[in-house]
Amino acid sequence: MGYMLFNERMLETFLHAKKWLKSDGKMFPTRGDLHVAPFTDESLYMEQFNKANFWYQQNFHGVDLSSLRHAALKEYFRQPIVDTFDIRICLAKSVRHVVDFLTAPESDLHRIEIPLEFHMLQTAMVHGLAFWFDVAFLGSVTTVWLSTAPTEPLTHWYQVRCLLEQPFLARQGQLLVGKVLLVANKRQSYDVTIDVRIEGTNISSVNTLDLKNPYFRYTGQAPSAPPGQSTTSPAEAYWSQLDAQGARQAVNMVNGIAVNGVGDVQMEALTVNGSSTPSGTALLGLDVQSGGSGRQASRNVQLVSPLIYGAGSSTAQIPQQLVLGSSYPVSSNLMIGDYVTPGNVILPQGMDAYRS
Repeated sequence: MGYMLFNERMLETFLHAKKWLKSDGKMFPTRGDLHVAPFTDESLYMEQFNKANFWYQQNFHGVDLSSLRHAALKEYFRQPIVDTFDIRICLAKSVRHVVDFLTAPESDLHRIEIPLEFHMLQTAMVHGLAFWFDVAFLGSVTTVWLSTAPTEPLTHWYQVRCLLEQPFLARQGQLLVGKVLLVANKRQSYDVTIDVRIEGTNISSVNTLDLKNPYFRYTGQAPSAPPGQSTTSPAEAYWSQLDAQGARQAVNMVNGIAVNGVGDVQMEALTVNGSSTPSGTALLGLDVQSGGSGRQASRNVQLVSPLIYGAGSSTAQIPQQLVLGSSYPVSSNLMIGDYVTPGNVILPQGMDAYRS
């Protein structure tokens, strides 16, 4: 099996080998389904289109290249794109072409014509047709399917997309009809002709591609979802997620160093069991219960002044044995500008026992 199932024409050898198969013999794979669906992808189309910009130059070392621009553009759009994509870029349910390897002769693979009829599920530009395949292994006890669909884990076959040189707009509810014709060539591959039109209109597009000369575009990155698929504001969802994460971690920054502590601490003076602490004092790591938010945190006892981070209730309840005085000494050699040196803990007299 090759790209788009039929590339490299190896399946013809597989079908030829049936002349040695017993009457009740089995073939693996037993059946192949080629899926075709219209897709929209403006970025892919422009990527191929812009490759021809080089041939716009009218003075490339004294040579006018512009006469080759049209031929170059057609060459780029003759390349099938081998990569993977998000299934949501498909604009209609896929059409399936089935080959039963047990009964099909080799000649069936010399010229493969697939009629197309798509009921458009959304309004969008149709940039081409996407292809993938599933194969079934029909055993005596069970059936196993190998799928290269964009909804399944990635395989080395990826998926294949064939662009239209002239994309067109299709509206939801319209009927897109046409055909895909694969003609075997002497390069062990196929010439692929796409002919599609919107039923009841004069809107149509045709393109012929060389399956032997694909553009391997897969980068190893997960395909991005098409735009316009969100039902809620992505920006609000992002910030809400960060808010929830910050509330869980409650990280305080002191001199640019993250210190585990209580996320809700008032910048103003705190009342601790009736005693007032100096304004701007951070109470980090105590069993603090903030009246405003109801959050609780338990850490090692630390007192840091002044407060670098925190906002919340003006009161905090602290165990009786940790009642602090109204003031405590601050040595100037511990200060860097207006900040406390990291790692230095300032405790009032009588609290050395709580140093950790």
